Amino acid sequence: MKAIMIEGPHKLRIIDMEKPQIKNKDDVLLKIISGGICGSDIGIYNGTNSLATYPRIIGHEYAGIVEEIGSGVTNVKIGDVVAVDPVRSCGKCYACKNGRHNVCSTLEVTGVHRDGGFCEYVVTSEKYVYSTDLGKDNDYLVSLVEPYSIGMEVNNRANIKEEDTVLIMGSGPIGCCVMQVAKSRGAKVVMTDLVDNRLERAKDMGADVVLNVLKEDLSSKIEEITSNEGFPVIVDTVCSPRSFEQAVELASPAGRVIVLGTTNKVSEIPQVNITKKELDVKGSRLNNHCFPEVIKGFEMGSLTPKKLCTHVFDYKDAQHALELLQNSPDETCKVILKF
Repeated sequence: MKAIMIEGPHKLRIIDMEKPQIKNKDDVLLKIISGGICGSDIGIYNGTNSLATYPRIIGHEYAGIVEEIGSGVTNVKIGDVVAVDPVRSCGKCYACKNGRHNVCSTLEVTGVHRDGGFCEYVVTSEKYVYSTDLGKDNDYLVSLVEPYSIGMEVNNRANIKEEDTVLIMGSGPIGCCVMQVAKSRGAKVVMTDLVDNRLERAKDMGADVVLNVLKEDLSSKIEEITSNEGFPVIVDTVCSPRSFEQAVELASPAGRVIVLGTTNKVSEIPQVNITKKELDVKGSRLNNHCFPEVIKGFEMGSLTPKKLCTHVFDYKDAQHALELLQNSPDETCKVILKF
C-alpha cells in the first residue's frame, strides 16, 4: 500500500509498505478514504513540531471504510464509514483514572508520536472508531470529526452555556470549530482575526460578531458588546504570548480563559490579574471521548464541516497541499486529502 511519510524537515515521500493485517480479536481493518491536514502536520513537515519524531507517517484527522473485523468486534460492521480517534492512553495513570485520558502521562497521538492515518489502510482497535451516517457524497468530510472534537473539548472545558458571550481569538479552522459548537449550545460568539476572508467565513458559519483587530480596537468594543463587564468566556486559538495576556485582560470577573497553545515562549501575566477576577484559566488538549457528540452534530446539521473545507486534493498531491497551507494561510482553511 501507499503511505505519506515525512522522513525529516521538508522531506516528504510517498512510500510503498506492507498492508497491515488484523492480529487481535478487537482489531478493525480500514480502507482510508480521507484525511484532513492540521497545523501539527505542517509543523512535522517543516521541522517545528517538537513532539514528533522521524520518520513518521503523518495524519491524525482521518476516516475510512471498515473492510475487515476481528472475531470480537461488535460496535462496527464491514462497510461502515468511520471516524478514528487518534488519542492513545495507558488507562492506568492519575489522569486516565480521573477521566482525563487525553492528557495521559504517556500520551501518544497517531500521526505524531506513532504512525498515523495518511495511508491506504490502517488497523486499529474498535474502541477508537465511530460509525457515521453522512451519506456517500459526504464521506470525505468524516475526517473532520477530529478537529471538531477539539472544539467540543474546548466547550466542555469552558462549560459554555446558552447565556454566555464567548470571545474566540483567531478565526482559523479550530476557532471556527469551537464557534460552531458554542453556537449549537446557544451562546453568543464574537470572533477576531487579522484577515477579512477568514472573518467572512466565520460569519457565514454562524459567528454573531466578527472583528478585524488590525482595523478595530477590541478593547474599545467591550463596552458595546458586554456592557463593559468583559467576556465571560475567552478562547485563545492565536496562541501567542501576547494573545494569552490579552485574554486575561479582557475576561470578565468570574470568567473562564481557555488556552490551546503549545509554545514554550513566556507570557508576562501578573498574578493579580487572575486573582482579582478569580478567573478560571484552563488548558484544553485533544479530545476526551467527544467523537459521538460531534458526529451527532454533523448528522443533525448543527455543525457544518463542508463550510470549513476550502480545498480537496488527491493524496499524491500531499506536498503541494502542505506547501499551500504553509505559504497561503490567508487563502486556505481546511485542506482534505482523498485516498
